[in-house]
Amino acid sequence: MSTDDTTASEEMKRKFKEALDKKNAQQRTGEAHLDGDSAIHGTHGAVTKREFRRKSG
Repeated sequence: MSTDDTTASEEMKRKFKEALDKKNAQQRTGEAHLDGDSAIHGTHGAVTKREFRRKSG
């Protein structure tokens, strides 16, 4: 490998790292919703088992 290949490789790595940092910075700009209220407030009541009866007559 010559020094041109090494510098080109390092330049490519630097560009990819910059692009990745830029992408990650855009994703973190949103609100964390840590103080938000959940849509789930409680569990369902007791569910009774359905009873099937044979029809008579």
